[in-house]
Amino acid sequence: MNDRPGLTPLSADLLADVAENGVRHGFFTRLGGVSSGLYHGLNVGMGSSDDPDAVRENRARVAAHLGVAPGYLATPYQIHSPDAVVARGPFAGERPKADAIVTDTPGVAIGVVTADCGPILFADGQARVIGAAHAGWKGALDGVLENTVAAMEKLGAQRARIVAVLGPSISQANYEVGPEFVARFLAADRGNDRYFEASPRGGHAMFDLQRYTIDRLLAAGVAAAATGHCTYDDEDSFYSYRRKTHRGEPDYGRQISAIVLEKN
Repeated sequence: MNDRPGLTPLSADLLADVAENGVRHGFFTRLGGVSSGLYHGLNVGMGSSDDPDAVRENRARVAAHLGVAPGYLATPYQIHSPDAVVARGPFAGERPKADAIVTDTPGVAIGVVTADCGPILFADGQARVIGAAHAGWKGALDGVLENTVAAMEKLGAQRARIVAVLGPSISQANYEVGPEFVARFLAADRGNDRYFEASPRGGHAMFDLQRYTIDRLLAAGVAAAATGHCTYDDEDSFYSYRRKTHRGEPDYGRQISAIVLEKN
């Protein structure tokens, strides 16, 4: 183990069950990092205005926990798309614009960064194929979860063997949306009304992104579960874009969820 003191990543039983196949994962919290001030903790957001040296050190700590060199922690340039890319080593030059990443290469840790959106880690332990997806409402609606599964299948995974876990993300109790948002989901599928509850504010609703994500995963034919943590509620453990917005703060940090195939 190459753990650094203070790092407290969450683990999930579904993914722990494939650890015997050399799959290691972590839903990292904000604890254990070197960032200060607004970003206090393990901020890994390269798009934040945090001190770049602090971000690099934080990412190095995550890489060390996963047993890889800092350059072998691969994360895409996230744009709320349905797109998935394959990583078989460090990205050369600019990171690809995508919201999911898959690999069958041992020693390459892949991950996504979030601050309310859903981080999902995938694994087919038998095929030794893994994936990570960033699913906010737009990515989930547009198919990033299904595209991650399809990309894993191209590397030899079988969806009947894939397990997927949704990590810390915003809960329905803290996710108020407007009428246009609701209309978009209902236009896609009238059955999506089950993911909304009335908001105290007229014309608005509370959206259950976590349940929507899990249901999309199950419909895709993979075993799925959630850690059940809310990023908005637990400020000590998680960064939250919506909490930052409600407070009028100028910026926010991001936590990382990552997975790796250990070398034999």
